Amino acid sequence: MTDKMLMRKDAAVGWMIFNNPERRNAVSASMWQAIPGILDELEADDDIRVIVLTGTGDKAFVAGADISEFEKNRNSADAAREYGIAADAAQMRMYHCSKPTIAMIRGYCIGGGVGVALNCDMRVAARSAKFGVPAAKLGLGYAAKHIKKLIDVVGTAQAKEIFYTARHYSGEEAHRIGLVNHLFEDGELEAKVGEICENIAQNAPLTIRSVKEIIAELNRIDALPDLDRCERLDKDCFDSEDYAEGRRAFMEKRKPVFRGR
Repeated sequence: MTDKMLMRKDAAVGWMIFNNPERRNAVSASMWQAIPGILDELEADDDIRVIVLTGTGDKAFVAGADISEFEKNRNSADAAREYGIAADAAQMRMYHCSKPTIAMIRGYCIGGGVGVALNCDMRVAARSAKFGVPAAKLGLGYAAKHIKKLIDVVGTAQAKEIFYTARHYSGEEAHRIGLVNHLFEDGELEAKVGEICENIAQNAPLTIRSVKEIIAELNRIDALPDLDRCERLDKDCFDSEDYAEGRRAFMEKRKPVFRGR
């Protein structure tokens, strides 16, 4: 673990916080390594219904990888490979988190920061946020699975423009092209994210999980979607106690109390 990655629990909301403000929350090797453990704990807590990812302070969400440590941690082919394995494992752990995830974005969201945000189900940003993928300015390559995540969110034409121009996008532009789900004034961002979390937390966890997993299955690029698995996920919802509770609550004209089983 590292003090540059923080975890917090607020009722039904779990928080994973990138805490490297002196480097605009750029992600170091130890931060990549800490991410799976944090998500494991938040997933295992049945009281947590939604997870928010954010950065410390208002200067940045995540401003890419911490390049200052590359000389130490990526100074050879073997070292670079180990770093890449840790970073990829963290990215995939975020992407495959079984609970709904929201990126709450203030300030700069650049390069790897956009990658972190794309691993979340939703992106909610302050109006002053700035986005960009500067790979073409650095000569970096991008793996197909990470490019696919951007295409899934903004479409092929916009993904090409983001990569080709390597320019910064304002919060307004990011919202217009669909990179951001919601855009709020800076001072009201956290309260608005809280409202979204409360809405999600009141809904049936099994339904949300099944939809999340079915969408992931339909978006696979390594194989055809497993439609039988999708059907089982759908059926599990109808066989659940939560579905029975939802029906009763509707007939009794009250809010349902879902327990995720």
